[in-house]
Amino acid sequence: MRTPIYLDSHATTPVDPRVLESMLPFFTEHFGNAASRNHPFGWTAGKAVEHAREQIGSLIGGRFRNLVFTSGATESNNLAIKGAARRAPRDRRHIVTIATEHRAVLDTCRALEDEGFRITYMDVDREGAVDLDRLRAAVGRDTLLVSAMSANNEIGVLHPIAEIAAIAHAQRALFHCDAVQSAALVPVSVKDSGWISCP
Repeated sequence: MRTPIYLDSHATTPVDPRVLESMLPFFTEHFGNAASRNHPFGWTAGKAVEHAREQIGSLIGGRFRNLVFTSGATESNNLAIKGAARRAPRDRRHIVTIATEHRAVLDTCRALEDEGFRITYMDVDREGAVDLDRLRAAVGRDTLLVSAMSANNEIGVLHPIAEIAAIAHAQRALFHCDAVQSAALVPVSVKDSGWISCP
């Protein structure tokens, strides 16, 4: 039997050797709980987590103290979208997203439809891009949130995130962006791109 060749790098990839080298000590020597504040094992792990937080904050041009670590992108998308929905005012029960979003976003939106939210799934053109004029027309005063990924995980299209965020904010809607596929590959600035939620 021949060994299969893995061709689904859009889904996952092997761990970068540099990441593995950096993380190995925390699986062997420095395995303390970062939340444990009363012993050196926890202090060492806590310092490492804070260092990682500063590195990621620098990478995305954001305040590192505002970063929340989760187990992965699916949990992050759920937390952001459902968290916003749970605090939605009664007059903001509309969410706009793109039909080609990752399942983590689409499934979350479908679950919110079952809870009475109105969801608009924006179509894309042949190149996978969303029409900004149609998006602008879809976002209204009842829109709670606009969700758009930075880079599509299947076809690689880069959405104009700053423009999409501006459209959301013009209606005082929140903006959510799944940037998993673009972080560290294209320049990212949450502040300059308007990724920070509605002013």
